[in-house]
Amino acid sequence: AVRLRVREALGARQPVGEVKVQGWVRSVRSQKEVLFLHINDGSSLESLQVVADPSLEDRDLTFGSAVEVRGKLVKSPHKMQNMELKAETIRVVGPCDTWLFPLKMKVRHPLEYVRQFPHLRCRNNTLGSLLRIRSEATAAIHSFFQDNGYVHIHTPIITSNDCEGAGELFQIETSHETSESAKKTHFFSVPAFLTVSGQLHLEVMAGAFTHVFTFGPTFRAENSQSRRHLAEFYMVEAELSFTESLQDIMQVMEDLFKTATSTVLSKCPHDVELFHKHIAPAQLFFFFFFPPSCRISYNEAVATLKRASQTFTFKPEWGCDLQTEHEKYLVKHCGDVPVFVINYPYDLKPFYMRDNEDGPQHTVAAVDLLVPGVGELCGGSLREERLPFLESRLRRLGLADAYQWYLDLRKFGSVPHGGFGMGFERYLQYVLGVDNIKDVIPFPRFSHSCLL
Repeated sequence: AVRLRVREALGARQPVGEVKVQGWVRSVRSQKEVLFLHINDGSSLESLQVVADPSLEDRDLTFGSAVEVRGKLVKSPHKMQNMELKAETIRVVGPCDTWLFPLKMKVRHPLEYVRQFPHLRCRNNTLGSLLRIRSEATAAIHSFFQDNGYVHIHTPIITSNDCEGAGELFQIETSHETSESAKKTHFFSVPAFLTVSGQLHLEVMAGAFTHVFTFGPTFRAENSQSRRHLAEFYMVEAELSFTESLQDIMQVMEDLFKTATSTVLSKCPHDVELFHKHIAPAQLFFFFFFPPSCRISYNEAVATLKRASQTFTFKPEWGCDLQTEHEKYLVKHCGDVPVFVINYPYDLKPFYMRDNEDGPQHTVAAVDLLVPGVGELCGGSLREERLPFLESRLRRLGLADAYQWYLDLRKFGSVPHGGFGMGFERYLQYVLGVDNIKDVIPFPRFSHSCLL
């Protein structure tokens, strides 16, 4: 017998003589003349209908049980499906106690409910769709960069530098070191941390390959339970050499976004539809256009916020960071479309951003992309490639020794360059209209929660 995935069986053009299909039972319906099963193996949202003689019924044949069905694939008389499986044998590979199983047949469980069962929630339709979309989106992002001549770099997860100057770092030590904390010896001889960004390592590589990217886990020890923060999340980061304008960086952000999204929509139409129908039906999805009107400077953003009739929890002031409430207002103000905010205050941003050398309101060439429902999706900048500027800034911050290697990059064939990072989970939140970031990652990690 030919082994078919459910997806292949559903898409078959003509009947097939001897096949076997393996999967989990999504529904069982027993009638006097006929037994109906729906089985799913994760290859598609739709399940395959199995039609069998009632004599094949088994008390272990229940919702959630794992089965192997052998029989003939035939045209289905129902207009809802193309093919169905006429069973000759049904073997229960693994029974499932339906009383104890937290997922119930034909119930649309809310995302908050299934979040309590990280080891079982992938068997739920919504999470199944999410994980297929996540897999396709990952592949689409890799293809985008490969097709555009970028070299993929594995940047390290363990690092000795704090890229953002963010301070919210996870420090790592061996279990042995923890128990003998009195006499501190580091495994690496220096304090080591989980990475907050691969950017600095990408800048090293951009000195040899012109276009590089990385896509991997990043960590922030923010004590936040918010619906847009995780302690471990995935980040897509790119660095481009020989680029002198923020416009170039914004163009790559936009092209990446459009390409990945159109690929996902064409490869997983049913999975995406499930979200747009049941999870975020009210949301309008503008995916393919970025109106040029929605590029504003930080100065314009602050002026707009100050004119707003709305009262904010955090008063908008020049020199302060934009809070989520500010980001959401700006997106709404611009007509609920993605907004690029450029040229942020010098003192607000990390040392590596390029000095605009402008008037009294001193700014750097930074850009953030804000999107509806999520707020900040991408952040990027031109990097400071001029040695004197970078040196004096690092000296003022007392970081010149720690970043000697970074200054070296500016001494040996330095070029104007820039790059950006995009939070992958936030991207999925935006495209699918998912309210809580904990529902777009297989195993969420956040403060006070590390299940499994």
